[in-house]
Amino acid sequence: NEENNPRVTAGAKKEMPGENLTTWSFFFLEGFSKYPKLEIVLFVFSLVMYLVTLLGNSTLILITILDSRLQTPMYFFLGNLSFMDICYTSASIPTLLVNLLSSRKTIVFSGCAVQMYLSLAMGSTECVLLAVMAYDRYVAICNPLRYPILMNRQVCVQLATVSWVTGCLTALLETGFALRMPLCGNLIDHFTCEILAVLKLACASSLLMDMTVLAVSVLLLPIPMLLICISYVFILSTILRISSAEGRNKAFSTCGAHLTVVVLYYGAALSMYLKPSSSGSQQIDKIISLLYGVLTPMLNPIIYSLRNKEVKDAMKKLQDKISSHQTHERI
Repeated sequence: NEENNPRVTAGAKKEMPGENLTTWSFFFLEGFSKYPKLEIVLFVFSLVMYLVTLLGNSTLILITILDSRLQTPMYFFLGNLSFMDICYTSASIPTLLVNLLSSRKTIVFSGCAVQMYLSLAMGSTECVLLAVMAYDRYVAICNPLRYPILMNRQVCVQLATVSWVTGCLTALLETGFALRMPLCGNLIDHFTCEILAVLKLACASSLLMDMTVLAVSVLLLPIPMLLICISYVFILSTILRISSAEGRNKAFSTCGAHLTVVVLYYGAALSMYLKPSSSGSQQIDKIISLLYGVLTPMLNPIIYSLRNKEVKDAMKKLQDKISSHQTHERI
């Protein structure tokens, strides 16, 4: 109830002239404030994960640019994925870190809008990009002779552009509809301006908003997932026919890394966006969101580097260059 809520303060809302619509100048983020003893633990966990995410993904982008052996379609898409993960975590984790140490957990309306948009845009783009990466593996393994033609530089840039445009446009559509909804409160039961948590504050349900979220969720979750599954059916059948054990292991290595990322990412996303909502599940949603937003982006470069000899060799080469440069500076 707005009148009984001590957190709805003067100046927090404005009545739009000529319209029966309330806009909020700022929001309170409930976060994990019900568990104050847990907040310090979560702060340390989130900070370490965020720093590892920045370091791991930045390193992966750097080696794909500097090492000529990694300037292939697979690593071009992997560089896009790493950049996306940096943007995704940077949209929400810094705010979370500040709020975990603050007693007044607030975010201004414009900050909430940017946070919601970036999170949706990066998450949606990643869904499409993972399907594109599955197609790349399909062509590389099932049509190796035609791979340089089918996956030339121009095609790769076009596929990456489609991923980014699809993600950014669907996010703009969802964010635009969500921020136009009249909200009957400014206390978001989440640690970020996550769209489903914000929509729970809506004064009335909107069929258009519900249909938009459902349509985008189906477009960006089950459909890319189905395309990935179809690609891997063909990939696995081709791998099993490879007579060389070394060839099979190399194919399994690159595909295994991608599949691990897909399972982690889609597992969390599907559990968040394609399940019945209930008030009792909100605390679980926060934990899933934290894992989805911090752990998965951190694990992506680790998974690819641990399972891929080329990436490990490139990282060793970069490390040797840095060590050599430091030695010359000391001399």
